[in-house]
Amino acid sequence: MADLLIIHGGAPTAVMNASLYGVIEEARADGRVERVLGAVGGSEAVLLERFMDLTAFPERETRRLLHTPASSIGTSRFALEAEHYTEMAKVLDRHDIRFVLMNGGNGTMDACGRLSLACAGMGISVVGVPKTIDNDIAVTDHAPGYASAARFVAAAVREAACDVEALPIHVSVTETMGRNAGWLTAASALARREPGDGPHLIYLPERTFCMDHFLEDVERLYRQRGGVVVVCSEGLRGEDGRFVGAPVFTSGRSLYPSYAGIHLADAVTRELGIKARYEKPGLCERSSIPWQSGVDREEAELVGREAVRAALEGIGGIMIGIERVSSSPYKIRLTRIPVEQVMLRERTLPDSWINERGNDVTREFVDWCRPLAGGDLGDHLQFTKLYKKGKREA
Repeated sequence: MADLLIIHGGAPTAVMNASLYGVIEEARADGRVERVLGAVGGSEAVLLERFMDLTAFPERETRRLLHTPASSIGTSRFALEAEHYTEMAKVLDRHDIRFVLMNGGNGTMDACGRLSLACAGMGISVVGVPKTIDNDIAVTDHAPGYASAARFVAAAVREAACDVEALPIHVSVTETMGRNAGWLTAASALARREPGDGPHLIYLPERTFCMDHFLEDVERLYRQRGGVVVVCSEGLRGEDGRFVGAPVFTSGRSLYPSYAGIHLADAVTRELGIKARYEKPGLCERSSIPWQSGVDREEAELVGREAVRAALEGIGGIMIGIERVSSSPYKIRLTRIPVEQVMLRERTLPDSWINERGNDVTREFVDWCRPLAGGDLGDHLQFTKLYKKGKREA
């Protein structure tokens, strides 16, 4: 028997450890794996030969992973160079590791493909396990991590909308993560229960942002309502192709945008003379366990288990994908996607799921997204329902 290694890459999520649980328990039940090792601290840990025996923990302990945020073995954004993959293959061979699972987003899937090539002919199977809150991995319908983050965003925006409904004197601008893909920003539409509920405006990076149109929309809604809830992506770009607000800094292939929400809120106050507030949940979006989606948790575990099964069959150079069979009732099946179809390809929101004005999403998106968030977001609008009833009767 040989060992299996699991590597975490990129930003953590609320269900990354659920995939880890699936990997450990599927390998333990199969019997063909000596040990499940965790790379402690991401891909660099392989080069440093820093491994942890995860099968040393009994199932009653590993079960806690299902409800544990972030990454229990640690992750990283270590920039792998071409020579690193050859060295990693040597380390794997030296430790008799024959099965490697790489759990991460676009960058990690690129590394998965490159490591699989480096291990060709060595009897080492390398399989990708998708993970991202941005939902920007190509080919798959969605990736574990997105649904929980979407649920958090929807709940946070619903609560902000209740605040604005109760004290309708300002414009609230919430900025979500998502540099190039607006899936997470779009999920804020789930906050609505009835017409007129916030968010009233949603701006995505897939559409060019026009400040004049934005100010027109805000001013019109403010005159009608007295309070406006706006959600925007951090990756908004203007007509010149640049981020709305200068980039904070660059790192390798990544260009980190400035605070678009601050820029929008400042423009509302400066140009319209309306009080505006800025909110940025930031890291809170990524790993919130109280708002973890049950669907997300279950699928993350299933994807981890399927990755083990594929690796033990000797299949490598693939990523486990999720194919949607039906939205109502919600049903999926797992697929095995050649990783070269995924490597560094970003999946953005379809243009048909954005309205003509570019300030909202369509019903098609909401119908696609709602099953993923799973369950009710709580009775947070009970107060506003009473408040609206009171206003109508007054």
